[in-house]
Amino acid sequence: MIWKLILIKKLITAGVYILTRDTMLDRYKAGMVLSAVGDALGYKNGEWEFCNSGKTIHKKLDEFGGLHKITVSLPNWRISDDTVLHIATAEGLVSNKPVGKDLFVCIADKYIKTCNNDMGGRAPGATTINSVGALSREPGAYTIPFNHRGGGCGAAMRSMCIGLRYPRPEQLDDLIAVSVESGRMTHHHPTGFLGSLVSSLFTAYAVQGKPVNEWGNGLMKCLPKALNYIETEERHAADCKANWSYFEDSWKEYLKLRKIYDGKSEPQFPETFGIKERDAFYSSISWDGWGGASGHDAPMIAYDALLGARDDWCKFCSHAMFHCGDSDSTGVIGACWWGILYGYQDVPECNYKNVEYHDRIEKLAEQLYELSHPSD
Repeated sequence: MIWKLILIKKLITAGVYILTRDTMLDRYKAGMVLSAVGDALGYKNGEWEFCNSGKTIHKKLDEFGGLHKITVSLPNWRISDDTVLHIATAEGLVSNKPVGKDLFVCIADKYIKTCNNDMGGRAPGATTINSVGALSREPGAYTIPFNHRGGGCGAAMRSMCIGLRYPRPEQLDDLIAVSVESGRMTHHHPTGFLGSLVSSLFTAYAVQGKPVNEWGNGLMKCLPKALNYIETEERHAADCKANWSYFEDSWKEYLKLRKIYDGKSEPQFPETFGIKERDAFYSSISWDGWGGASGHDAPMIAYDALLGARDDWCKFCSHAMFHCGDSDSTGVIGACWWGILYGYQDVPECNYKNVEYHDRIEKLAEQLYELSHPSD
């Protein structure tokens, strides 16, 4: 109860009106469901994920009549590999196994089954498929070798629910362990698996009601704890340490650019930050020109969209899902945070009521809530 009262105070201070609009259970549902919506919108059956022009996407959006005219449902708006793997992570978590090998093996098994049975037409990444294939050849395994090419966004895009399962500040060690281990099941490189940490951590911050401009500073304080975990586990620790700096330095540079490195200031954006400018910026912070395709920049772009749009759903989608980069991955991450903060506030019902796997996703949200809030 004390934790809940602190949460209420923080939420009111942050301008998130949970008490007057929805319960936290409703926010869990909105976060999980809108995450799938963000994925489907950014993916557009592969058409928009692999489009290299935000201007082209916005033109097609106008031809639809705008976001309010889009009914996100099959067959035109499938969810991609991002959401089916996010579902797999959640299904592992609701097994309620204690943090450790049994849980990690359970999550790995969910990834194997998903990749074997539900990837048709969803454009899964090669790193994920190859890594899961390696896991499937060794029953009970959840680890793979270090991968110098494992810095993609495949771990970041499926990890938000970890923050829903371990949302409390005193659960940070569990959040770090599960996000790192589930992340490096497929992306065993800091640029990859630390993306999983960000997606999980920022989800927990959303549940806590932590002001959004403080999240990046919180990440900077969390990274040494994550490195300590890697060193303690002693599994490819030297390789991880040797390749750690790119992720951390990229986030430091971004937070300083937005003037929020201290966690106290309000974010600063360019005076002109339209479609063209966002495409250029997202490309500039990427690994090789495709914004959001890596573990460091997928959550970074999602965070940038949240900072810029706040509670404006249409503006948020414009920034997070409709751009020249890996738009389903930035959408699936950011829309989860947005839903936890704002529920379905001003979101057109046609955008979410019939999204693929809606009921299955809602049920997982309920289970995650019950496990993370047992006394409520």
